[in-house]
Amino acid sequence: MLDNFISIHDLTLYQFSKILDLTREIKDNSHRYRNKLKGKILAMIFQKPSLRTRMTFEVGMLQLGGEAVYLSPSDTQVGTRETLHDVGKNLERWVDAIMIRTFAHQNVIDLAQLCRIPIINALTDLLHPCQAMADFFTLKEKRGDLVNFKLAYVGDGNNVCHSLLSAAAKAGSKMSVATPPGYEPDPEIRKQAEEEGKETGASFFFTNDPSEAVENADAVYTDVWASMGQEQEKEKRAKLFASFQVNESLMAKAKKEAFFMHCLPAHRGEEVTDGVIDSTRSMVYDQAENRLHVQKVIMLSLLGKR
Repeated sequence: MLDNFISIHDLTLYQFSKILDLTREIKDNSHRYRNKLKGKILAMIFQKPSLRTRMTFEVGMLQLGGEAVYLSPSDTQVGTRETLHDVGKNLERWVDAIMIRTFAHQNVIDLAQLCRIPIINALTDLLHPCQAMADFFTLKEKRGDLVNFKLAYVGDGNNVCHSLLSAAAKAGSKMSVATPPGYEPDPEIRKQAEEEGKETGASFFFTNDPSEAVENADAVYTDVWASMGQEQEKEKRAKLFASFQVNESLMAKAKKEAFFMHCLPAHRGEEVTDGVIDSTRSMVYDQAENRLHVQKVIMLSLLGKR
C-alpha cells in the first residue's frame, strides 16, 4: 500500500511493476472492483484546468463505489483567499484523500507533509506521474516486455518528459530525448533516471537533433511546446521548436511499426501534424483511456485498506 503518489521516482521497482500488473487486472475485470472504495471521498483541487485528469479521476472514483468532489481554481483560490496549509488542514477533516493539479511542485510536497491523508500528484510544473504510468501501461499493453524498448521524446523537456524518464528507468527501457538548446530536461531528474537505469538496464540519450533521437525508435512522443503558464512564450517557442514538429517525415525515421504518443491536448499543426496524430500508428486515445485504469489502481493502493 502507498502512503502518497507524488513521483514515479519514489516508487520501488516492485511498486512500479505492481501498478502496471494491477492495471491490467482492473481493466479486464472492472466489475470486481465496483464497491472497493464505497464510502470513500476524494477531493480534487484544480489550479490548472483539465479534461482528462478531471474525468478519469472522477469517473474512476465513481466506478470504484466512492465519490469525488471537484474544487475549481475559483473555489479554493490557494495563495490568495486561503493558504495551502489551511486548505489541506480543512480537507483532511472531511475527505479520505486529496488529488491536486497545480503549478509549483512544492505545493504537493507541502500537502503530503502536513496532511494525514494520502495526496495524489495529478500534475505539477515539474512532474506528471499519472500520465507517464498510463503511457507505460499502454506500451506494455501493446508490446509486452519493455526492456530494450526505445521511446523517443521530441520537444520541450517538461514535466511529461521528466516523468517519462523516471518510468523508463523503472521499466529498463531505452529513451532518447531531443530538445532545442536550453530546453533540456531538469539535470537532477536526468541524473536520477541515469542512476536508477544502472540497476534495470535502462539507457538514455540526449540530443538537440530530433532525427537523431527518433532513429530506430519503437515509439515517438511529443507534447505542446508551451504549457499552461507559458502562454507569454508561445511565439518565441513556436520559432525555436519549428524543426521539432513530429510529422510524417520525422516518423519515417523511426521503426516502420513505431507508435505515436501524445498526452493531449494537442496543438495540431504545431508539435504534430494531423497526418500523424490521426494515423493508425497513433495511440493517443488509448493513452487517455488508460489514465482511468491506472488512476483507479493508484486510488485503490492508497485507500483500499484504510
